[in-house]
Amino acid sequence: MSDSLVIIPTYNEKENISRMLNTVMSLIPKRGQPFHVLVVDDGSPDGTGDLVREAQQAHEGRIHLLERSGKLGLGTAYLAGFKWGLNAGYNYLFEMDADFSHNPNDLERLREACMDGAGVAVGSRYTKGGAVSNWPWHRIAMSYGASLYVNTVLQLGVKDPTAGFKCYRAETLKAIRLDHIHFIGYAFQIEMKYNAKRLGFSIAEVPITFVDRVLGSSKMSLNIFKEAFVGVLQMRGFDIRPADASDPS
Repeated sequence: MSDSLVIIPTYNEKENISRMLNTVMSLIPKRGQPFHVLVVDDGSPDGTGDLVREAQQAHEGRIHLLERSGKLGLGTAYLAGFKWGLNAGYNYLFEMDADFSHNPNDLERLREACMDGAGVAVGSRYTKGGAVSNWPWHRIAMSYGASLYVNTVLQLGVKDPTAGFKCYRAETLKAIRLDHIHFIGYAFQIEMKYNAKRLGFSIAEVPITFVDRVLGSSKMSLNIFKEAFVGVLQMRGFDIRPADASDPS
Protein backbone atom coordinates (compact mmCIF):
# COMPACT_ATOMS: atom_id res chain seq x y z
CA MET A 1 0.00 0.00 0.00
CA SER A 2 1.33 3.41 -0.98
CA ASP A 3 0.60 6.63 0.87
CA SER A 4 0.16 8.60 -2.38
CA LEU A 5 -2.59 8.48 -5.01
CA VAL A 6 -2.39 10.34 -8.32
CA ILE A 7 -5.90 11.00 -9.66
CA ILE A 8 -6.10 11.36 -13.44
CA PRO A 9 -9.48 12.15 -15.04
CA THR A 10 -9.84 10.99 -18.62
CA TYR A 11 -12.12 11.38 -21.58
CA ASN A 12 -10.73 10.13 -24.90
CA GLU A 13 -7.08 10.03 -23.87
CA LYS A 14 -5.98 6.89 -25.72
CA GLU A 15 -3.01 8.74 -27.22
CA ASN A 16 -1.59 9.55 -23.79
CA ILE A 17 -2.86 7.28 -21.03
CA SER A 18 -0.62 4.22 -21.48
CA ARG A 19 2.55 6.29 -21.65
CA MET A 20 1.44 8.40 -18.69
CA LEU A 21 0.72 5.34 -16.54
CA ASN A 22 4.01 3.70 -17.45
CA THR A 23 5.88 6.92 -16.66
CA VAL A 24 4.32 7.29 -13.21
CA MET A 25 4.89 3.62 -12.45
CA SER A 26 8.58 3.99 -13.33
CA LEU A 27 9.20 6.84 -10.88
CA ILE A 28 11.53 5.97 -8.01
CA PRO A 29 11.04 8.63 -5.32
CA LYS A 30 14.02 9.69 -3.23
CA ARG A 31 11.66 10.39 -0.34
CA GLY A 32 8.37 8.63 0.31
CA GLN A 33 6.68 5.65 -1.26
CA PRO A 34 6.04 4.81 -4.95
CA PHE A 35 2.93 6.39 -6.43
CA HIS A 36 -0.38 4.70 -7.09
CA VAL A 37 -2.77 5.99 -9.78
CA LEU A 38 -6.55 6.20 -9.96
CA VAL A 39 -7.89 6.87 -13.45
CA VAL A 40 -11.42 8.33 -13.40
CA ASP A 41 -12.73 7.68 -16.88
CA ASP A 42 -15.98 9.25 -18.06
CA GLY A 43 -17.03 6.52 -20.46
CA SER A 44 -14.43 7.32 -23.13
CA PRO A 45 -15.66 5.86 -26.43
CA ASP A 46 -12.09 5.68 -27.77
CA GLY A 47 -11.08 2.75 -25.55
CA THR A 48 -9.15 4.64 -22.87
CA GLY A 49 -10.61 2.35 -20.19
CA ASP A 50 -9.38 -0.77 -22.00
CA LEU A 51 -5.84 0.64 -22.09
CA VAL A 52 -6.00 1.30 -18.36
CA ARG A 53 -7.07 -2.29 -17.74
CA GLU A 54 -4.08 -3.50 -19.76
CA ALA A 55 -1.78 -1.36 -17.62
CA GLN A 56 -3.38 -2.75 -14.48
CA GLN A 57 -2.26 -6.23 -15.44
CA ALA A 58 1.33 -5.06 -15.77
CA HIS A 59 1.31 -3.14 -12.48
CA GLU A 60 -0.92 -5.17 -10.21
CA GLY A 61 -2.27 -3.25 -7.24
CA ARG A 62 -0.83 0.14 -8.22
CA ILE A 63 -3.26 1.25 -10.93
CA HIS A 64 -6.97 1.63 -10.23
CA LEU A 65 -9.86 2.48 -12.53
CA LEU A 66 -13.11 4.22 -11.67
CA GLU A 67 -15.44 4.16 -14.66
CA ARG A 68 -18.39 6.52 -14.90
CA SER A 69 -21.31 6.48 -17.28
CA GLY A 70 -20.61 9.66 -19.22
CA LYS A 71 -18.88 13.02 -19.39
CA LEU A 72 -19.81 14.49 -16.01
CA GLY A 73 -17.23 17.25 -15.61
CA LEU A 74 -13.68 17.64 -14.36
CA GLY A 75 -14.65 18.70 -10.86
CA THR A 76 -16.96 15.77 -10.24
CA ALA A 77 -14.23 13.40 -11.49
CA TYR A 78 -11.75 14.75 -8.96
CA LEU A 79 -14.32 14.75 -6.16
CA ALA A 80 -15.12 11.11 -6.89
CA GLY A 81 -11.39 10.37 -6.89
CA PHE A 82 -10.82 12.21 -3.60
CA LYS A 83 -13.59 10.26 -1.89
CA TRP A 84 -12.28 6.99 -3.29
CA GLY A 85 -8.74 7.77 -2.17
CA LEU A 86 -9.69 8.96 1.31
CA ASN A 87 -11.79 5.83 1.82
CA ALA A 88 -8.77 3.74 0.76
CA GLY A 89 -6.54 5.48 3.31
CA TYR A 90 -4.11 7.49 1.15
CA ASN A 91 -2.30 10.37 2.88
CA TYR A 92 -1.42 12.42 -0.20
CA LEU A 93 -3.81 12.85 -3.12
CA PHE A 94 -2.87 14.50 -6.40
CA GLU A 95 -4.64 16.12 -9.32
CA MET A 96 -2.88 15.63 -12.66
CA ASP A 97 -3.80 15.75 -16.35
CA ALA A 98 -3.27 12.76 -18.63
CA ASP A 99 -1.79 14.72 -21.53
CA PHE A 100 1.73 15.44 -20.18
CA SER A 101 1.03 19.15 -19.76
CA HIS A 102 1.91 18.24 -16.16
CA ASN A 103 5.31 16.56 -15.85
CA PRO A 104 5.09 13.37 -13.73
CA ASN A 105 8.65 14.04 -12.54
CA ASP A 106 7.25 16.95 -10.52
CA LEU A 107 5.02 14.69 -8.41
CA GLU A 108 7.73 14.10 -5.83
CA ARG A 109 8.40 17.81 -5.33
CA LEU A 110 4.69 18.46 -4.79
CA ARG A 111 4.49 15.67 -2.25
CA GLU A 112 7.58 16.93 -0.46
CA ALA A 113 5.94 20.33 0.01
CA CYS A 114 2.98 18.64 1.70
CA MET A 115 5.25 16.36 3.73
CA ASP A 116 6.95 19.52 4.96
CA GLY A 117 3.68 21.00 6.20
CA ALA A 118 1.67 22.52 3.36
CA GLY A 119 -2.01 21.67 3.28
CA VAL A 120 -1.99 22.04 -0.50
CA ALA A 121 0.98 22.11 -2.88
CA VAL A 122 0.30 23.82 -6.20
CA GLY A 123 2.35 23.19 -9.33
CA SER A 124 2.72 26.84 -10.24
CA ARG A 125 3.44 28.33 -13.65
CA TYR A 126 3.74 31.86 -12.31
CA THR A 127 5.81 31.60 -9.15
CA LYS A 128 9.58 32.19 -9.41
CA GLY A 129 11.07 29.39 -11.53
CA GLY A 130 7.77 28.44 -13.17
CA ALA A 131 7.11 28.69 -16.90
CA VAL A 132 4.70 27.94 -19.75
CA SER A 133 5.78 26.24 -22.97
CA ASN A 134 4.05 26.11 -26.36
CA TRP A 135 1.22 28.49 -25.49
CA PRO A 136 0.30 31.37 -27.83
CA TRP A 137 0.64 34.84 -26.33
CA HIS A 138 -3.11 35.41 -26.07
CA ARG A 139 -3.56 32.20 -24.04
CA ILE A 140 -0.80 33.29 -21.63
CA ALA A 141 -2.36 36.76 -21.37
CA MET A 142 -5.76 35.24 -20.61
CA SER A 143 -4.28 32.99 -17.93
CA TYR A 144 -2.37 35.85 -16.31
CA GLY A 145 -5.49 37.99 -16.41
CA ALA A 146 -7.51 35.24 -14.75
CA SER A 147 -4.93 34.98 -11.97
CA LEU A 148 -5.03 38.73 -11.33
CA TYR A 149 -8.83 38.68 -11.34
CA VAL A 150 -9.06 35.79 -8.87
CA ASN A 151 -6.60 37.36 -6.45
CA THR A 152 -8.26 40.76 -6.68
CA VAL A 153 -11.70 39.36 -5.89
CA LEU A 154 -10.83 36.58 -3.43
CA GLN A 155 -7.51 37.78 -1.99
CA LEU A 156 -6.29 34.22 -2.37
CA GLY A 157 -2.59 35.10 -2.37
CA VAL A 158 -1.68 32.31 -4.82
CA LYS A 159 0.19 33.37 -7.96
CA ASP A 160 -1.35 30.54 -10.01
CA PRO A 161 -4.87 30.17 -8.58
CA THR A 162 -6.25 28.34 -11.63
CA ALA A 163 -3.52 25.66 -11.61
CA GLY A 164 -4.71 22.07 -11.90
CA PHE A 165 -1.55 20.19 -10.87
CA LYS A 166 -1.78 19.82 -7.11
CA CYS A 167 -1.12 17.65 -4.07
CA TYR A 168 -3.44 17.67 -1.07
CA ARG A 169 -2.79 16.27 2.36
CA ALA A 170 -5.62 13.97 3.34
CA GLU A 171 -6.48 16.11 6.36
CA THR A 172 -7.09 19.08 4.05
CA LEU A 173 -9.57 17.16 1.92
CA LYS A 174 -11.24 15.71 4.99
CA ALA A 175 -11.84 19.23 6.31
CA ILE A 176 -13.39 20.45 3.05
CA ARG A 177 -17.06 19.63 2.67
CA LEU A 178 -16.63 17.94 -0.68
CA ASP A 179 -20.35 17.50 -1.25
CA HIS A 180 -20.74 21.28 -0.98
CA ILE A 181 -18.30 22.14 -3.78
CA HIS A 182 -20.33 24.10 -6.33
CA PHE A 183 -18.38 24.07 -9.59
CA ILE A 184 -17.37 21.32 -11.98
CA GLY A 185 -15.30 23.17 -14.57
CA TYR A 186 -12.46 25.71 -14.50
CA ALA A 187 -13.82 27.34 -11.33
CA PHE A 188 -13.46 24.05 -9.44
CA GLN A 189 -9.69 24.54 -9.19
CA ILE A 190 -10.16 28.00 -7.69
CA GLU A 191 -12.92 26.92 -5.30
CA MET A 192 -10.86 24.09 -3.83
CA LYS A 193 -7.91 26.40 -3.10
CA TYR A 194 -10.26 29.02 -1.66
CA ASN A 195 -11.83 26.46 0.66
CA ALA A 196 -8.43 25.25 1.82
CA LYS A 197 -7.23 28.76 2.62
CA ARG A 198 -10.45 29.79 4.37
CA LEU A 199 -10.17 26.67 6.52
CA GLY A 200 -6.68 27.66 7.62
CA PHE A 201 -4.49 25.38 5.51
CA SER A 202 -1.28 26.72 4.00
CA ILE A 203 -0.82 26.68 0.22
CA ALA A 204 2.69 26.18 -1.15
CA GLU A 205 3.58 26.97 -4.75
CA VAL A 206 6.11 24.66 -6.39
CA PRO A 207 7.51 25.98 -9.69
CA ILE A 208 6.75 23.83 -12.73
CA THR A 209 6.94 24.18 -16.50
CA PHE A 210 3.51 23.69 -18.03
CA VAL A 211 3.67 22.26 -21.56
CA ASP A 212 0.64 22.48 -23.83
CA ARG A 213 -0.65 19.09 -24.93
CA VAL A 214 0.81 17.52 -28.07
CA LEU A 215 -1.60 14.61 -28.55
CA GLY A 216 -5.37 14.58 -28.17
CA SER A 217 -7.73 17.55 -28.00
CA SER A 218 -8.16 20.17 -25.30
CA LYS A 219 -11.33 20.08 -23.18
CA MET A 220 -11.26 23.85 -22.58
CA SER A 221 -14.27 25.86 -23.79
CA LEU A 222 -15.75 29.34 -23.56
CA ASN A 223 -18.44 28.07 -21.19
CA ILE A 224 -15.76 26.89 -18.77
CA PHE A 225 -14.22 30.37 -18.70
CA LYS A 226 -17.64 31.95 -18.19
CA GLU A 227 -18.30 29.65 -15.23
CA ALA A 228 -15.03 30.71 -13.67
CA PHE A 229 -15.62 34.45 -14.16
CA VAL A 230 -19.05 34.41 -12.55
CA GLY A 231 -18.11 31.73 -10.03
CA VAL A 232 -15.30 33.76 -8.49
CA LEU A 233 -17.79 36.49 -7.61
CA GLN A 234 -20.19 33.93 -6.13
CA MET A 235 -17.50 32.30 -3.98
CA ARG A 236 -17.28 35.32 -1.70
CA GLY A 237 -20.74 34.47 -0.38
CA PHE A 238 -20.19 30.75 0.16
CA ASP A 239 -20.63 29.24 3.61
CA ILE A 240 -17.24 27.61 4.17
CA ARG A 241 -17.14 25.50 7.31
CA PRO A 242 -15.02 22.45 8.13
CA ALA A 243 -16.56 19.03 7.76
CA ASP A 244 -17.29 17.31 11.07
CA ALA A 245 -18.78 14.11 12.39
CA SER A 246 -22.32 15.38 11.80
CA ASP A 247 -21.57 16.35 8.20
CA PRO A 248 -21.13 13.33 5.93
CA SER A 249 -19.51 15.43 3.20
